[in-house]
Amino acid sequence: MYGRVMRPSVVLLFVLVAGCAAVGVHAAAGTPAARFWEAALPGSPMPEAVADLVQEGIDHSPLVEHFPVRDNLESDNNGWGKPPHAARERSWADGPTSTGLPGYFFQTQVRVGSTMTVFFPPAAAPPILPLEVAEKVPFSNLADVLSTFDIAPGSAAAATVRKSLSECQAQPDAGDVKSCTSSLEATVQSAMRMLGTSHDVWASASALTGAGLPRQAYVVQAAATLDGDRHVGCHAVSYPYAVYLCHMTGTPTKAYKMTLRGLRGGSTVDMTAICHLDTSNWSPSHPAMKILHTQPGAAPVCHFMAPVNLVFGKKTSNAYASE
Repeated sequence: MYGRVMRPSVVLLFVLVAGCAAVGVHAAAGTPAARFWEAALPGSPMPEAVADLVQEGIDHSPLVEHFPVRDNLESDNNGWGKPPHAARERSWADGPTSTGLPGYFFQTQVRVGSTMTVFFPPAAAPPILPLEVAEKVPFSNLADVLSTFDIAPGSAAAATVRKSLSECQAQPDAGDVKSCTSSLEATVQSAMRMLGTSHDVWASASALTGAGLPRQAYVVQAAATLDGDRHVGCHAVSYPYAVYLCHMTGTPTKAYKMTLRGLRGGSTVDMTAICHLDTSNWSPSHPAMKILHTQPGAAPVCHFMAPVNLVFGKKTSNAYASE
């Protein structure tokens, strides 16, 4: 499902924003988005970084305070957006291909005591709009988006919006399903449709903020398997407001919650990871193949979820929920 094409009244949007801001005196836990999350995903607390963006969308609406659109979330560079659309996270690993290329690791490293070098650069995610505002804001018409958010058509920001919109409208890879959503509620509902259920779904995210994760060696202190063998990954794309690109591959996946401790700084962080068990249809030039010195169809390839990105799966026993 892609955003509806419409030309909203700017005055009406400002009225809606003002009405939402009046409710914003409460914590994010009291917002309509948070209440929807709690009802739809019992047992999976809303990730703190997502809750912050929900509150920011009320207190500092991008319709009033125009935030810069930076190409720092999703990108077509370095293999992102090229078939297959698997392992789309912005992280880097040591090695000859570490400069500017996404980082990956093998499933065999998902064990206590394993070490890996991980880095997530700072990324400024846009605010999540309240549902009643998101439903009236233009999404799929580029000219409307640029006009509503006062973005100059020939600017770098306009090019970033155009690229994100093009990625949303592109056909999914064979066997995959995908959608782009402009509200948190629509994102959850889209993931549930892909999973084929309206209940017993868990959600998880890496416990990262926009500050990212400092580059250093980390040791795996804990690793827990999340339920399911099919998972939906929802990735924040670069847009004037929060838009998620959700997709589910046609091949089996495994999801994990891993606790990493920095060997140099001693800090710990809980990370959500996805492992792609069948990479036989991946291109030999995929960045993961280069970084891990492997070939399509060989060992399963894993990657961490970047800040504010989400993973959804079906509950089968006791899903490990994100805090």
